[in-house]
Amino acid sequence: MDWDLVLNWGFAISLVTAGIRLAIPVLLAVLGEIITERSGILNLGLEGIMAVGGLTGFMVAYYIETATSLGATAGLSAWIGLLAGTLAGMLMGLLMAFLSISLQADQVISGITLVVFGVGVSNYLYRQAFTTLTARVAGMDTYPIPGLSQIPVLGEMFFNHTPPVYVTIALVVLVWLLLFRTTWGLRLRAVGEHPAAAETSGISVSRERYLATILGAALVGLGGAVLCVVQLRLYREGIIAGKGWIAVALVIFAQWRPGLALAGALLFGLADSIQYRIQALSQVERGASTLPYEFLLMLPYVLTIVALLVRSRRTEQPAALGRPYTRDRG
Repeated sequence: MDWDLVLNWGFAISLVTAGIRLAIPVLLAVLGEIITERSGILNLGLEGIMAVGGLTGFMVAYYIETATSLGATAGLSAWIGLLAGTLAGMLMGLLMAFLSISLQADQVISGITLVVFGVGVSNYLYRQAFTTLTARVAGMDTYPIPGLSQIPVLGEMFFNHTPPVYVTIALVVLVWLLLFRTTWGLRLRAVGEHPAAAETSGISVSRERYLATILGAALVGLGGAVLCVVQLRLYREGIIAGKGWIAVALVIFAQWRPGLALAGALLFGLADSIQYRIQALSQVERGASTLPYEFLLMLPYVLTIVALLVRSRRTEQPAALGRPYTRDRG
């Protein structure tokens, strides 16, 4: 490979810019899972929730854009699609909460059930709704932040993205504030650490866990919608490609903290961006990849696993994570 194509500012800027963009769906899922697990509920169904959120958002945006009678609101189709994906995620979270809280079902089995159900029903509905694999939506244009986007190098990297990128970064701060600087966050963490003590203090464990599971799944569904509506602007089978499982791993990497979740998601996004660009440069240079493309595809997942192994030695998970709670048993 000609390293002059890599060792330059243009390559670095495009690499970081794409890495930030690719990190956003995973980061949203990680934030949602942090909220859920802080309450003591282990939701492994992120892959299925992202698929449902992605398909719902895509279908809503697509039908709004293709409905001539709604042409005046077509510019809002992407935003409405994101909202629809968020609501779909909330419904999946409600199902998870019902299984794991009301029915006291095993949370690992409940989460895997959501994966199988979410991916399966999304693929089935997509096949029924679309006879062509070329259906696409308009998505969103980038929105350069006035002034900041003009800063050399940094402006292009950090201040020239689509609106969901800025919203997600704001959500990192908001989730941190909610968890560690509000009374609700204190109640939520108490439920996840010592549910019996929290119940004795007058906190409804079931209510807090229901709320956390639904709110967390809403962010996961939004992550799927951002991926399908804003970034790829399409839906296809296997589009989530393991990002839900990566999000579960990054929660452990982040030690259930939103700030470290941002770092972990950016690590995954940069690794994903690197493999795309190495493939592209190899094809431009020789007409075929100089490395097996399977190796490049697995690069972001391998780096995520390595980072997880390094951080997992100091894991401090919520004490009641994955443990059903009843007043009789505690």
